[in-house]
Amino acid sequence: MFGQWSYLAILGFVVVASFWLEFAFRLRVLRDPRRLIKTLAFTIPPFVLWDAYAIAQGHWFFDPEKVTGIVGPLNVPLEEYLFFVVVPIAALLTLEGVSNFLPTVRRWIGALKGLSR
Repeated sequence: MFGQWSYLAILGFVVVASFWLEFAFRLRVLRDPRRLIKTLAFTIPPFVLWDAYAIAQGHWFFDPEKVTGIVGPLNVPLEEYLFFVVVPIAALLTLEGVSNFLPTVRRWIGALKGLSR
């Protein structure tokens, strides 16, 4: 459907599906560069090396019809580098969003239990 933009379209969906949490719950995740750098420093290097190894060994490949064709260092496509930035940040936002929302859910449950007595 999206052709060479398929992988980027999926990444766009991940951004839309998770980055709103930053603003809806005032998480301040994106405003904390140290936290972002720590998150990315622990995820990007090992996964890029894993991908590079798997690509070099022929265990892993990217459909040329689904990616832009821009290849970065270690023969890893641009979309994969973006994946290793977008997905960890999305996971962090989701974790923080759920953690911030759970007290609200607990209050709702407590209020419902109070009504049923």
